[in-house]
Amino acid sequence: MFFSIIIPLYNRPQEIDELLNTLVQQTYPQFEVLVIEDGSTNDAKAIVAEYENQLDIKYFYKPNAGQGFARNYGFERAKGDYFVIFDSDCLIPEDYLETVRNYLFEHHLDAYGGPDAAHETFTPVQKAISYAMTSPFTTGGIRGNKKHIGQFHPRSFNMGVSRAVWEKVGGFILTRLGEDIEYSIRIHESGFKIGLIPAAKVFHKRRTSFGQFYKQLHFFGRARINIYKHFPSELKLVHFFPAAFTCFVIFTILMNFIWPPLAFICNFMLLLYFVMIFFHSWQINKSLKVAFFSIIASFIQLTAYGLGFMQDFFKRVVFKQP
Repeated sequence: MFFSIIIPLYNRPQEIDELLNTLVQQTYPQFEVLVIEDGSTNDAKAIVAEYENQLDIKYFYKPNAGQGFARNYGFERAKGDYFVIFDSDCLIPEDYLETVRNYLFEHHLDAYGGPDAAHETFTPVQKAISYAMTSPFTTGGIRGNKKHIGQFHPRSFNMGVSRAVWEKVGGFILTRLGEDIEYSIRIHESGFKIGLIPAAKVFHKRRTSFGQFYKQLHFFGRARINIYKHFPSELKLVHFFPAAFTCFVIFTILMNFIWPPLAFICNFMLLLYFVMIFFHSWQINKSLKVAFFSIIASFIQLTAYGLGFMQDFFKRVVFKQP
């Protein structure tokens, strides 16, 4: 089984250096790497060249069109049996490809996804963000989880599709705003089998600051409405939870000025929620600092997503704006 690893890249040369260094250490050697520079002004051509003697690697530069279409560019030039997609801010465990290969031999999948986790070298903020995006106390807990809600949709930071999928379904038709979920839905509808490989995890750095994390999650909230416009049945009750949480926070703030007795109850509920997050994160990360930051990250994860979701829900669904 031969893998083609496809990595879209935009102005992140340091990240691709760290990612490629982890690919050098893979225990399964049958793979190639295609780096698609998507119109970057700060390109990584020189960095990629340093790995030419260590990896079967190819570098391509194309005009900027977004990550979805950059992956398509790689699909068109890949020679593997499976196309593996990573985000440039991932670190890959040395047994990743071996784990995927062994799983696919035992359980055939036409497309797969894997979970993400925090690496020991991550900063406390990155670990807290990783917690928020995987915690059962936030909507991040439905991602990369055996007990996911509805159909499993691989996410593009850790996703693989077979050549057969590419030949029948094609590639991404959206370049952003939920392009990976839309692609997964079309793969499902074409009759292909998609599944989670629980052990095929990657270490996903995501954003390095809470400000960047807010912008990313606000974008994710808007993306959910974009998916709804293509596939209305894919909007589930759980997707409204961040918006409901955001409204509850706003309501609580108002009650502190209008009706203190009710505000006391609301404040207590929020406090209890954040205490649960604190102790759960502390148990997992063994760090009081990360546990405290996890409260901030979880609050951002819910409110930023909720605000983005509500923004495009009212704009595109209620008021029918394009």
